[in-house]
Amino acid sequence: MASECRGKNSWPELLGAKGDVAAAKIEKQNPYVSAQIVLEGTFVTLEFSCSRVRVWVNTSGIVTRAPAIG
Repeated sequence: MASECRGKNSWPELLGAKGDVAAAKIEKQNPYVSAQIVLEGTFVTLEFSCSRVRVWVNTSGIVTRAPAIG
């Protein structure tokens, strides 16, 4: 599904980065998405969206999963 989306679709290089820095970089590199910082363990909807990137962070605000469109 991500291959149908416009622009860059994954950011494995941001794993371990600060969440707010990662979100800003994602939105700069792909203007078609909105990055959402989400705390690990938070319940989220499962539908796929080409305009969303979830940035999963721990309680210290560090990215714990490689961000990707979805």
